[in-house]
Amino acid sequence: MSKRKLVLLAVFLVLGLGALALSPSSRDQAPAPAPVAAPAPSAPAPVKPVPGKVYINGIDADFPPFAYVGPDGAPTGFDVDAIDWIAEKFGFKVEHQPMEWSGIVASLKDGKIDMIASGLSVTEERATQINFSLHYWTIKQVILAPADYNLSAEEALGAGLKIGVQSGTSDAKAMAEANGAPGRKYELVEYASSALAAQDVANGRINLAVMNDAPAAEASKQLGLKIIGSAGIPDEAFAVGVNKAEENTLKMVNEGLAKLMADPYWQELIEKYKPGEVH
Repeated sequence: MSKRKLVLLAVFLVLGLGALALSPSSRDQAPAPAPVAAPAPSAPAPVKPVPGKVYINGIDADFPPFAYVGPDGAPTGFDVDAIDWIAEKFGFKVEHQPMEWSGIVASLKDGKIDMIASGLSVTEERATQINFSLHYWTIKQVILAPADYNLSAEEALGAGLKIGVQSGTSDAKAMAEANGAPGRKYELVEYASSALAAQDVANGRINLAVMNDAPAAEASKQLGLKIIGSAGIPDEAFAVGVNKAEENTLKMVNEGLAKLMADPYWQELIEKYKPGEVH
C-alpha cells in the first residue's frame, strides 16, 4: 500500500473514532422525564346553608305521626323532629308551615316553600315536578273500617261503598284510577286530611277510608277503628321534596338524612312516634 493511502486511511480512522466519541451512547443519554402525576381531585366543597336564610318546610297540619299541629299549636311529628335535627347540625333556621296538602307541591315549585318533609310519597308524576331526597320510610296503603266491620278488604273494594281519601295524595289518585276495574266498585269521597276521613268512618258518614298505614294506625288507636287489609296499591317510599332549582338544599337534606339515620337519635324518633304501629 502506498504511503498516501496509508495517510488517508489513518485520517478516516481518526474521524470515525471522533464521531463515535461525540455521539452519546444509550448509557450516556439523559433519562426520559418522569411522567407528571395527575393532580389529585379536589374534595367537594362542604354543603352549607345560605347565610341568614330561614328555610320553610311545608307540612300537612293533620298527618300524625309524621307531621301535625299539637295541642299547643306548634308543629310536631316524626318528620318535623327529623328536619329540626338536621337544621341544628347544619346551623340553619327552619320554620314548619302548615298548608293545604292538595296545593303543597305547587307551592314548592313556585318557591313559596323550600322543602316538604311531611310524609310525602315518591311518585313518577311528582318526580317530573320536584326533586326527592333519600328515601327514609316505606309505607303501605290500607283500608280503615269500623271495629265491627266484617267484610274482607277485597270484598270491600268491590261492594259499591263510600270510601274516603285525602285530596291530592297518591292513594287518592290510585283509587280513582282503579275504580271500575274488575272487582273495584266504590264511591270516592275526598277530604282535606286523612284524619278527617277517619273521623267520618267513625261517625258513620262513610263506610271506609284508604290511607297510609301510619295515620291509619293512629286513627285505630284514637277512634276505635280497625285496619282490615291492603287497599291493593303498591308500597311507596317517603322522601323530602325539594325544588328542582335548589341543588344545594337537596344536598344538605340528603347529607343530613344520611347522618340522622346513622345516629342513635333516629331510633329514638322511631320509638317516640312508632309510625305504622297500632298501640
